[in-house]
Amino acid sequence: MPFDVLYAGQTSRAFAVRFNGTVHAYLNRCTHVAMELDWQPDRVFDASGQWLLCASHGAAYQPDTGQCAGGPCQGGLVKINVVDKDGVVCWQTAYNLKPLAF
Repeated sequence: MPFDVLYAGQTSRAFAVRFNGTVHAYLNRCTHVAMELDWQPDRVFDASGQWLLCASHGAAYQPDTGQCAGGPCQGGLVKINVVDKDGVVCWQTAYNLKPLAF
């Protein structure tokens, strides 16, 4: 599920996924090159559904932690804290992560 955020003052794309029954959210930005991961619109999982995969250079990330699992990535994806209460998922702001103004 994609959504937009203000990250470090810039409008950025983010996404949330459910992996093994738990929701995880990340900034949609590869750590190798600051590009979105999607290999198709709003598709970030590889064909096996086990890895978040950058379509540009093949960097693979663990869905539950965002940590680099292989390829040219360095470190991990920027994690966005979420709360999942009764099926309603909300993301939480941080010092460098804010909602877009309407």
